[in-house]
Formats: sequence, C-alpha cells, structure tokens
Amino acid sequence: MGLIEILECLGNTSVSGTVTLLEELDQAGVVFRSATEPFDTATPMGRMLLQMLAMFAQFERDTIIDRVIGGMERKAAKGLWMGGNRPFGYQVDRANWKLLVDEKEAAIVRLIFNLYVRDRLGTRAIAKTLNERGHRTTTGGHWSGHQVIRVLDHRVYLGELTFREITVIDTHEPIIDQALFAEAEKILIIRTDGHAHRAASDSDYYLTGRMRCPQCTKAMLGSNAKGRNRTYRYYTCFTRLRYSRDRCDAPRLDADALDQAVLTALAGFYRDHHQLIADAVQHARQRHDDAHSDRAGELTTVQTDLTQTDQAIDRYLSAFERGTLDEETLATRLAALRIKQKQLRRRHTELTAQIGDEPVMPPRATLRKIANHIDTIIEVGTDLQRKALVEALIDEVKILGPGRLQPIFRVPRPEPTEAATAALPATTPSKGTVRTMPNMVGRVGLEPTTGGL
Repeated sequence: MGLIEILECLGNTSVSGTVTLLEELDQAGVVFRSATEPFDTATPMGRMLLQMLAMFAQFERDTIIDRVIGGMERKAAKGLWMGGNRPFGYQVDRANWKLLVDEKEAAIVRLIFNLYVRDRLGTRAIAKTLNERGHRTTTGGHWSGHQVIRVLDHRVYLGELTFREITVIDTHEPIIDQALFAEAEKILIIRTDGHAHRAASDSDYYLTGRMRCPQCTKAMLGSNAKGRNRTYRYYTCFTRLRYSRDRCDAPRLDADALDQAVLTALAGFYRDHHQLIADAVQHARQRHDDAHSDRAGELTTVQTDLTQTDQAIDRYLSAFERGTLDEETLATRLAALRIKQKQLRRRHTELTAQIGDEPVMPPRATLRKIANHIDTIIEVGTDLQRKALVEALIDEVKILGPGRLQPIFRVPRPEPTEAATAALPATTPSKGTVRTMPNMVGRVGLEPTTGGL
C-alpha cells in the first residue's frame, strides 16, 4: 500500500492532517517507512518529502472539489435537478435530470396547502390528519409537523430550483400556484412556523403571531406546562422559550384568560361601538379622497374629451348623411376617432373603478350579524374556528404592561380599502367570535383598560 492510500485510509489528505499524524507517530516512538516508496520519517529528508507529497495530494483534492462545484453550478444554471433526495410530489427523470410531477403525491401537497391556508390548520394538526388518512412520506414514514413545514416552505413547488446563490424559475411543472404559496408564506410568518422561527405551539392558541414581547419584541408563542391535575397554557416570549429566562425574563401570560378577554372585547366592539367604527371609516375615506384627488381631475378631463369625441363622430355621420362628406374621408376620420374613443373609454373605466373603491360603513345589520356570530362561535365553535376568526378580524394585540393589553381590530366592508387605526381594550373574560370577512376597511378600537390576566 502506498503513502497516499495509507493517508486516505487514516482520513488525512491535508498538509495539516499529515503533519499532525507524523507528530503523533513520533511522540509514540513510531517510525514510518514505505516499502514501495522512498519515505522514511526517521530522517529529516524523509519527513520533508512526506510533507511535500501530502501538500500535492491536498492540492489535487481541492482542485477536484472546485471542478465538481463548478460543474454543479453550471448544471444548476440550466435548471437541472442536482441530485439527492427527491422532493415529495416529484419523481426524477434520470435521463434528463428533470423533475416530473407525481400526481399521487402532488394531490397530498395540494391538500397540505389547502388545509393550512383555507382551513387554517396548524402544521401538527395537518400531520395528524395526513397520518389518520393513511398518507405517508417519501420514505414510507409518518408525517410530522416539521415535515409539513418543509413542504409549505419549499419553493420547488412553484417550479423553482436553487443551488448555492443560483435560482432558476420555470424549471419544471409547478404543483402550487403563486397566490396560494404566497398566502401560505404569509401565514407561516404570522404564526412564526417558518424554519427560522419554529416554536412549539398548537392550533388552539388563537393569538399566536398576533403579539410581540414588550421587552425583546420577539413573537409571543403558545406553550404549556403540566401541573399535578391539569395542563396550564401560556403565551411565552420566543426568546425565553427558545433559550432561557436569562435572555428575556418577560413573564408568561395566561393563555386561557387572554384568549377569552380578547374574544370578549371583539364581540363587544362589533355590538356596542358602531360610532367608533363610523369615525374610523370616515378617516379612511378622507385618506382615500386625498390619495385620489389627482385621479379625480384626470377623470374630469377624460370625460370632457370623451364627450367631444362622441360629438365629433356624430357630426361626421350627419355630414355624410347630408351628402357633404364623401365615404373615403368619413372612413379615414372615423377610424382615428374610434381608436381615440376606445382609449378614452378604457381609461374612464379604470379611473372610475379606482375612485369608486371608497371605504364605506358596514350596515348596522351586518355589524349585529357579526357580533351574533362571534357569540355563537365562542359558545359552540371549535378551536380552529376561533383561530380563523382571530386571524380574520384581529390585526395585533399590544401588551402594554401587567394585565394591560390593547387588541387592534379590523373592520369588514364590501370593498377593500386602506386601513384606519385605533384600539379597543380587553376587559374581563367572557365570550366573542366572528365569521371570516374577506375585505376590511381598517383597524379600529378604544383606549386600553386593565384586563383580568
């Protein structure tokens, strides 16, 4: 066996590794002599030659690594699969190194995204659902919350491939569309489920992702502690949960009391504070009008030009009917006017839609219906329904001090618009919950008060 083979068997193909090995052999009183090569560590010349050979071996190894990485980067730039474990939902075409959709697994990928975005299930709840339905991972194992997160966080399902600093789009058929993936990504950030901020929180923590620690500003996450007779639920600072109280000593918050207090405030807000909502809508309308003042002026100009164009077309047609304008001239002038008329009408429609998107006050009947629905969900709804309600109608909850918090609510409306701001207090625990409203007029509330937390 030659020197290089011996060094490779020992795991030392670097100069530093070889020098270290020789020193250890020397300290042990061992001399290395090669039977097939002129190396003898008992002599200074032999040790020098051995170190030189190790240096060349390392150079060759580093050159090979650079060539391999360079080849992989060129391969990645062409949008080819780089190898390794295939992503769930795809098979690998080894002939062309392309990813092909596995329809059976792709259906499960779509199910994961729909459960997360549409049904608002947490990652652990999704994993439990998949396992109960008999679905398995690529290795045949059971799903876990971590594996669900990897699916939700993997841009390969958009048809992208990334290697080092190289990202290529449209390399293969996507399984998830951009809109659904973006919505899932937004929820991941809100719930701090992403790889950078994973935490142990279940789906029954309604306010996860809605609160920030007043000391370190990190997210407050759901956690629990098992007592002698029951399990206690808390909202705990991410820093304290991930590391220790030494990093952040912000106190834990009673999750049961906090959830109930915020839901109670939500129900009371829609039931009793219609004037406050009206004031917020008026403020949002003023901001809308200020932002669209230039468009209003342009709309007036477009309307005037459109009227003049219509009148010009009528005059040419009247002249043709009277016989004072020949057919060829009429056709030439009408063609230009029709083009102008079409452009003006298109712009008129665009401006009207933009200006017409004005914040409006929800009817009192709608507000009462929301308040009643909140009460119903608090009484008989599931944890997932309450969590979906919170995600739809509560923008954030500010922690102001011991026992004092400030929920910031959203106001539904028929048309989407910009937000106006205010805040409502959380008082004593009670009841409250609402059905998801698709569009919001803004964020509204009252002055904060002390809650029983």
